[in-house]
Amino acid sequence: MLARINAIALNTFREAIRHRILYLLLIFAVAMISFAQILSLVTVGSEEKIIKDFGLATIDIFGVLTAVFIGIGLVSREIERRTVYTLLAKPLHRFEFILGKFAGLALTLLVNTAVMSAWFFLVLLLKGAFDGTLAVAILLLYFQFLLITAIAVLFSCLSTPILASVMTLALYVIGHLLWSLDLLAVRLTTVWGKAFCRALYLVLPNLGTFDIKGEVVHGLPIDGSRVLWAAAYLALYGSAILGTACALFERKELH
Repeated sequence: MLARINAIALNTFREAIRHRILYLLLIFAVAMISFAQILSLVTVGSEEKIIKDFGLATIDIFGVLTAVFIGIGLVSREIERRTVYTLLAKPLHRFEFILGKFAGLALTLLVNTAVMSAWFFLVLLLKGAFDGTLAVAILLLYFQFLLITAIAVLFSCLSTPILASVMTLALYVIGHLLWSLDLLAVRLTTVWGKAFCRALYLVLPNLGTFDIKGEVVHGLPIDGSRVLWAAAYLALYGSAILGTACALFERKELH
């Protein structure tokens, strides 16, 4: 089973690195990280903090865009090209196909994140502002990319690429605004309203779990349990999302 998943993953990785949009996003990310130096000169505030904040935000945004725009087409593109029929005609289970696609994009995102991070650290090194704790923030961002990828794969099994992209990006925004549900629950007076807010809070992805950019930029201490909780949340929530995607693809009628 692992050999078949690895074969699909490597094939997906080779296909992804030939995708033009991957290099386009990577070039834009590198350019934006470089632009942080100019921005720090014309913005009021600590130059070092501005570069760190802008660099981490750039890695965040372009990592998510890579996960969405490449991840969405992982399943739908195979169906459109009808290559999925050839693959599934072999001794390959459908869940192995989904897991292989996810693993391939996870490897692509790892390389993509490593390139952006290397350029980011080079910029900081040249400015004399190198900070190793930024690696922890980038690690958690990568965890977030993996969760977004799982969501993208799920939606690609449910809908068209355009609608799946919109829904995935919408969940990314909602996942970072999930804290507002607590404020809404306090304002509501009905028990049902509070229960509904609580249910949404538990069901929707809490991407704030992976966001420690503010703490790192301002030099605040990072609790080790925060990283462990982020890893556990990714494992539990990501497994649930991928399990659902596998179950849906098992029942999906391929035409």
